[in-house]
Amino acid sequence: MSIVAAFDRTLFYNEASRYAVLQLKTADIMIPQEARKPYHYHDHLTRFTAVGYDLPRTDAVKMELEGSWVKGKYGLQLQVEHWREIVPPTLEGIRGYLASGLLKGIGEKTADAIVQRFGVDSLNVIEQHPEKLLEIRGITEERLEEIKTGYAESKTMRELMTILAPFKVTPKTAMAIYQHFGAAGVSLLRESFFCLCQVPGFGFKRVDAIVQKSGGNPHDPMRVQGALFYALEKSRSEGGHLYMEIGSLLRSTLQLLNDGIPLPEERLKQAEAERELETMIQTNVVVSNKGNIYLPHVYKQECETALKIAQMALEIPAPVNLTPVMEQVKGKLGISLSKRQTEGVEMTFRHNLSIITGGPGTGKSTILKAVVEAYRLLYPNSIIALAAPTGKASRRMAETTGIDNAQTIHSLLRIHGEDSGGRKREPLKADLLIVDECSMMDMWLAHQLFSRIGPGTKVLLVGDADQLESVGAGGVFLELIDSGLVPVTVLDEIFRQAKGSLIAYNARSINEGNGELNYGLDFAFIRADDQESTAELVRSLYKKEAAKVGMSQVQILSPYRSEGEASAVNLNNAIQEAINPSKPEKPEVTRGGKVFRLRDRVMQIKNNYDIVLHDSGGKQLSTGVFNGETGFVIGIQHGTVTVNYDGRYADYPLENVDELDLAYAMTIHKSQGSECDTVIIPMLAAHKVLLSRNLLYTAVTRAKHRVLLVGQKKALYMAVAKTRKGKRNTLLAERIRLYHQALTSQAPKRVPLKKAS
Repeated sequence: MSIVAAFDRTLFYNEASRYAVLQLKTADIMIPQEARKPYHYHDHLTRFTAVGYDLPRTDAVKMELEGSWVKGKYGLQLQVEHWREIVPPTLEGIRGYLASGLLKGIGEKTADAIVQRFGVDSLNVIEQHPEKLLEIRGITEERLEEIKTGYAESKTMRELMTILAPFKVTPKTAMAIYQHFGAAGVSLLRESFFCLCQVPGFGFKRVDAIVQKSGGNPHDPMRVQGALFYALEKSRSEGGHLYMEIGSLLRSTLQLLNDGIPLPEERLKQAEAERELETMIQTNVVVSNKGNIYLPHVYKQECETALKIAQMALEIPAPVNLTPVMEQVKGKLGISLSKRQTEGVEMTFRHNLSIITGGPGTGKSTILKAVVEAYRLLYPNSIIALAAPTGKASRRMAETTGIDNAQTIHSLLRIHGEDSGGRKREPLKADLLIVDECSMMDMWLAHQLFSRIGPGTKVLLVGDADQLESVGAGGVFLELIDSGLVPVTVLDEIFRQAKGSLIAYNARSINEGNGELNYGLDFAFIRADDQESTAELVRSLYKKEAAKVGMSQVQILSPYRSEGEASAVNLNNAIQEAINPSKPEKPEVTRGGKVFRLRDRVMQIKNNYDIVLHDSGGKQLSTGVFNGETGFVIGIQHGTVTVNYDGRYADYPLENVDELDLAYAMTIHKSQGSECDTVIIPMLAAHKVLLSRNLLYTAVTRAKHRVLLVGQKKALYMAVAKTRKGKRNTLLAERIRLYHQALTSQAPKRVPLKKAS
């Protein structure tokens, strides 16, 4: 349906996502009675609510809106899918449009000057002859570029929304497409919809279904290229692989292309896929390296990171006498160091890049404190930076070291998502950089980090190499260790747990493939025979443990996300109903099939770099909530959900609420980088597809004081017997060695640190 309306007032607006809830006014008599505001106005126009992205919040223009009526908590609202502004062809109408703020770079004074100079031809000048705007006083070349960019973006977005109508995309998705392709997006989409396979969220099957429905040719070369690109991207995002071997890529692509084509004679042959792959290689759409096919930006990340690491391995820092300093450190911190821990500290000062790895309770935090304190004593005026992949891990670093400004890697580097990689940035200002939880670092983040490290900066990477690999593509931490060129200290003596605690000892047994664990009060196995009885026991244990230590200190970790009663999703729903049931007086909101209530424990499930975090008084603290962060819902009002993340508050508009999950239970993958007092782990043979040694090891090592395994012993033995899943496709270690070999033909470069004070 199409409605012509004008702006009346703003009910809600999110600056970051540009999502708006507006009250509009119209003379249209077809507005549903239920949607009309129950008041009479002097202008005799009907008021109603519209929601959507980038809706004009100005009465300088009218809007032609297309969408559907959706019933929600606040009544019947128009969900806007497409809109266009209607500019009156008069001087006042054009002036009002230009001064409305819809076009970047044009304010009221500039709008007056443009209309005064070009009259009713003003819009045509901006679109067809923008260079004429330089005739107006105050419009510089730089300002002109801003105006041209703003107008082009606005025009392109309108065209994109029209072209993408069959996909029913939101303006937010159209903006993501615009950011991916730029102004060329319109012409690319007119040529072929299959270029959408390059944009996250547009699976090949979704695009293909719409194209084929409108009479598309299954043998269209662009269809084949779209499937090849999608197979590569899926392998990266779901399998963690940086490349695919040609044979594997062709098989995956043909499976995509021929799915749903019943007649063998109509199916695509391998020769067709090979021909299009060769075209993509020749036009640099993909990179072929020794029969391995990469996306170009992924190939660049791997090569540039490998080169930087090889260069750092050849840097020779100035020698320093640590013996007197270490005596001061031990006395000041009141610690003693084992021989291996002492070696780890010394190694850090002998090299500009080094690694410390070890399991739970082996003293990684103690070394970290010792390194920081020694560096402070040697170089009192130096800059020390601490970072980790997640907010929780960085806050633990701050607690451990006493350095309050420990940050996420994203915050340290001031990056906001994978679209930030193309901009040239200044080297990181740090003399010593320590990065914790490095097993979580994927190739993209590692590339961002190492590309910003300047000559002479000392870098210490800390992590547990036996945990699950990063969620993102590329097993960077293991590759650095496997390269053999980065000095590594392996800690294998257990210190952390109190005497008699079994968590660290059983974690080591699991890691060694030994399923005969020791049980006691802090490490127990409770038998259950099936999914239903296991889920019931887990729910009961959760309520009991949460009553003792608090919900934030008890975490259920399930191998499975959504299958069976003992999966994370089903346990979450059951526990929510048990401890936080629906009540008439309790606010709640439903989004994407998920229900959130006041006091629910929730988790962010994707990085959002735009959400503003503030304190209880509303003062802004930072921006960005990251995948895996957990908190509690403390407010639900006017469609906005407020979450408390350990004293940092985030306000979620309705369209962002589906970025949350309940967090009473979570998958083991999502728990990486976190710790809590007690973990409860369902162990069932039904989970055997996902069970593995490093999965169980990761789950167990999330607990500080207590582990409760619930289920079948045979599932535990299955997990312990199954080693790490197949190695990810990455050549990072090999490239580091090759670059190092090439660089050693030159004289080693000495990069001295500051002299000790």
